[in-house]
Amino acid sequence: MSKKDQAVYMIPLPIAEGALHTLSPEITTQTGKIKHFFAEDLRTARRFVKSLHPTMVIETLEFSEITKHEGADKALFRKWIKEGHSIGIMSDAGCPGIADPGADIAALAHNMHVKVVPLTGPSSILLAIMASGLNGQSFAFNGYLPVKDPMRSKRIKELETHSAKEKQTQAFIETPYRNNSLLTDLLKNCQSHTRLCIAQNISAPNESIKTKSIAEWRQEVPVLEKLPAIFVMLAF
Repeated sequence: MSKKDQAVYMIPLPIAEGALHTLSPEITTQTGKIKHFFAEDLRTARRFVKSLHPTMVIETLEFSEITKHEGADKALFRKWIKEGHSIGIMSDAGCPGIADPGADIAALAHNMHVKVVPLTGPSSILLAIMASGLNGQSFAFNGYLPVKDPMRSKRIKELETHSAKEKQTQAFIETPYRNNSLLTDLLKNCQSHTRLCIAQNISAPNESIKTKSIAEWRQEVPVLEKLPAIFVMLAF
């Protein structure tokens, strides 16, 4: 491979297991060429590549894990780049670099003057905002909110106030087993007319995306499953 053709590819994975229909055909094309990968979860990455290329011998590929505390092995990344390899970056699900590891590797690639190519695939954040019926012209993703009070309630109220002032949609996530706890705190702290979308397991057969006012959610509080969820809020 010539230096001109070398690139770092940001490779989305399905949000829901097996939802290969949500991926661009280019992902299959490029993963068939790349031999070096950084991945959030090595088992998931290997299984994903094998699902796209059943006859490929996975043992011929090289994978390096992006660890939770130490991140990517930047020395190895530099080595692979200097050797002229193209590199694929994969998170566990969705788009690398968007609420998932990968941004620091992309930044390093730019510093080394290597082309960074984002491939097309699902982002649960964007899909939730698309389907929410809330303001898609101005929105912010806030990651995880504080786990405990008083910081959690304070943060919810701050986001609601900012949303109303700027007419800006606010999105955030929670660990699946704490979904119900977060919903309880949203219903406790938000104004009745604030709109809230709860999007769960996007692109899966049991996908659920519903937008209601806080008052309407309070009338019939759901028991949320322990599944990935995006919470999207717009205050008025």
